Amino acid sequence: MREIKLTVNGTTSTIEVEDRTLLADALRDNLGRTGTHIGCDTSQCGCCTVHLDGVAVKSCSMLAVQAEGAKITTIEGLAPAADKLHPVQEAFSRCHGLQCGFCTPGMIMATADLLARNPNPNDDEIREGLAGNLCRCTGYVNIEAAVREAAAAIRSQA
Repeated sequence: MREIKLTVNGTTSTIEVEDRTLLADALRDNLGRTGTHIGCDTSQCGCCTVHLDGVAVKSCSMLAVQAEGAKITTIEGLAPAADKLHPVQEAFSRCHGLQCGFCTPGMIMATADLLARNPNPNDDEIREGLAGNLCRCTGYVNIEAAVREAAAAIRSQA
């Protein structure tokens, strides 16, 4: 076992993990961040996407010990306040960019990362930005609409 320190959604915690513990498992099992879903354990589906020091990563393909000292944002910490959703979360809700909801946390985290890097993506850039995230319900039309709406909302706030 190894003791590591992580800052998750602004709260610093020290946890004890095995060297082989995946970041996704540490977030879920040690810190109770169950919004980070585990879908494939092979980095194919993107359900486990979180932001590590401001960059989207698939937490099922990273060891918790590799994230030591990092600032991590999960879906639970994306909103700016407890009573206010992030513009991407609002757009996914309004555009019905979710069906079963399993892929939604990863899609939202990947979208927030995409829009931080490219605030005005075209349709091809949206598809490329979300290429590492799979929706088993095939809700891509509504997901892409949500990304466009979120992009417009974020640009209007700037």
